[in-house]
Amino acid sequence: MPRGEIQKVVLAYSGGLDTSIIVPWLRENYGCEVICFCADVGQAEELHGLEEKARLSGASKVIVRDVREEFIRDYILPTLQAGAIYERKYLLGTSFARPLIAKHQVEIAAQEGADAVAHGATGKGNDQVRFELSYAALNPALRVIAPWREWAIRSRQDALDYAAEYHVPVTATAEKIYSRDRNIWHISHEGGLLEDPWNEPAEDMFMLSVAPEAAPDQPEYIVLDFEAGVPLGVNGQQMGLVALLEYLNDAGGRHGIGRVDLVENRLVGMKSRGVYETPGGTILYTAHRELESLVLDRETLRVKDQIALDYADLVYNGRWFTPLRTCYDAFVRATQANLTGAVRLKLYKGQVQVVGRYSPHSLYREDLATFGADEIYNQHDAEGFIRLYGLPLKVQALLRNQQ
Repeated sequence: MPRGEIQKVVLAYSGGLDTSIIVPWLRENYGCEVICFCADVGQAEELHGLEEKARLSGASKVIVRDVREEFIRDYILPTLQAGAIYERKYLLGTSFARPLIAKHQVEIAAQEGADAVAHGATGKGNDQVRFELSYAALNPALRVIAPWREWAIRSRQDALDYAAEYHVPVTATAEKIYSRDRNIWHISHEGGLLEDPWNEPAEDMFMLSVAPEAAPDQPEYIVLDFEAGVPLGVNGQQMGLVALLEYLNDAGGRHGIGRVDLVENRLVGMKSRGVYETPGGTILYTAHRELESLVLDRETLRVKDQIALDYADLVYNGRWFTPLRTCYDAFVRATQANLTGAVRLKLYKGQVQVVGRYSPHSLYREDLATFGADEIYNQHDAEGFIRLYGLPLKVQALLRNQQ
């Protein structure tokens, strides 16, 4: 579709420098109406004044949707239940927010009669893939505009100069050190001194957590309750998903929990370094995994761990809306049926330690595991088991001795 044939675009808008200048750029280069859409996924103060800023930038309409509960229920929880962690450390905070934003963009495009969608992701990162695969899966008829792959802007100063030329209100400065992405699950930090992987992150960079050495000298104990793999409340008090995650973020951040420094492999082929803060998410992953160890049998847990690696890749690589993820979700949901119970955790100096666990569906039997006298387990049975289990080793040894 030629540029002049695009009449209306729905832009994934954050209110930051990049998406702010995209509004006049789209109007100038495509001659189209621009509708700004912002998904409230828990950016907190970043949303302040966003609607006015978008209108002053030239948007014809601004749509803000609070999708925090949907984000947790339909994107975070399935990933948590799958046990998906990318490259051993990353809890996928940015990755699973993008398909949610894209889904609402596509819905709004249909409602508003738009013929295109746009995003502010760069041509070097993963987000361009996550947005555009989601668009393709949900409405391939929409034209996709990715300004960073088209315009002549190449630096932060270029962007600031463009904003000044077109009278776009921005609070950014050329001295901004880090590129950040924040939602209710995490905040990521990239750029600046982090571009050298030898440099230790500066303490004033962190926004959600205190340094572990500055955390309280006394530990805090909390009990997380689950039903069918879904967290229900803390310390016996039931909470909604948003309130629960906010509570855990506060508690984890207060004790310096959830900091990750990672050199990761981007989908586009390069390595990048990111520092992530995921205080509440780290607590939830720890508790959920522990409850699984109590309830799931060995073979199911083993297969689930194998799926977790693939699931993490699917999420990271932007393949959320795929048949394979749907099939994985069906398996994972089946494993969560008996995942009801409680986990007691100790928060202290950057660490979250499991100190107790309970489930009415526990496969743990004290009368079997005890070192004391018991009448259930006959220890003589182990002799025949070991002979059969070691039979291949015995056959190999006999063969070697015959040679």
